[in-house]
Amino acid sequence: MRRNKGRSRFLVLCVAPATILFFIFMIVPTLNVFRMSLYERGAYSPTETFVGLSNFTALLNDSLFIRSMQNTILLVVVVTMVTFAFALIFASILTHENVKGKNLFRVIFYIPNILSVVVISGIFSAIYKPENGMLNSIISMFAGKTVTILWKDAPLVMVSIIIAMIWQAIGYYMVMYMASMASVPESLYESASLDGAGRMRQFFQITIPLIWTNIRTTLTFFIISTINMAFLFVKAMTSGGPNGASEVALSYMYGQKDAGLYGYSMAIGVVIFLFSFLLSALVNHATKREPLEF
Repeated sequence: MRRNKGRSRFLVLCVAPATILFFIFMIVPTLNVFRMSLYERGAYSPTETFVGLSNFTALLNDSLFIRSMQNTILLVVVVTMVTFAFALIFASILTHENVKGKNLFRVIFYIPNILSVVVISGIFSAIYKPENGMLNSIISMFAGKTVTILWKDAPLVMVSIIIAMIWQAIGYYMVMYMASMASVPESLYESASLDGAGRMRQFFQITIPLIWTNIRTTLTFFIISTINMAFLFVKAMTSGGPNGASEVALSYMYGQKDAGLYGYSMAIGVVIFLFSFLLSALVNHATKREPLEF
């Protein structure tokens, strides 16, 4: 009995510091965001005026906020789908095909993930330069004439950000999936080959089902991180321009805070929090299935 009590006390002492820190730096600030969203207050003013749900009502009529949420959803959907598709394909090729220099390719693909967002944004801003950027230079070479495409102008700015975000993320998830695929027994693929199953059929009926748990976990993590990464890329590459065409929800929230609308920005933060939570729950529910064992 005494041994059990001593063990319980030891566990409490081990868990207590992390729990206290989590409560102080995560739970309390989150609850304060919800509280502040119900008030009207300047960014540097101690005066608070209770306005109830007025901030949220204003959001529904704010076309700039609605556009920023549309851009956020676009980035989450497109970047997630393309990144995961390419990461799975490249991981499968480097794991199951006889490719020389597999370790070198792992390093090359992983390099973008160790670079800061500011560095990647600088690289792609140079690539997208309309006068002498690499992308326009390559297009001009094939076209046989000088081509000047404004890659960071309104019609193409979101495409430019999507490409940069995909390039940054593919390598990390490719390496993770390579580790998962390496644990799948080769005997399963050999048996499938004897039954006449091709590479594509093996990929969808053996590889994907057996690493599904890893895919499901990384998918939820990636969707949430994309919301944050979108803000970082937008802030570093375009600052929301031109004319708000690349604004995302988090960058719009910071803009409202800098404009002195502190309570309004907190309401945007609440919407983003609920959006992230509901999206995670939806993805978890949609991807839920019985785990396969081998």
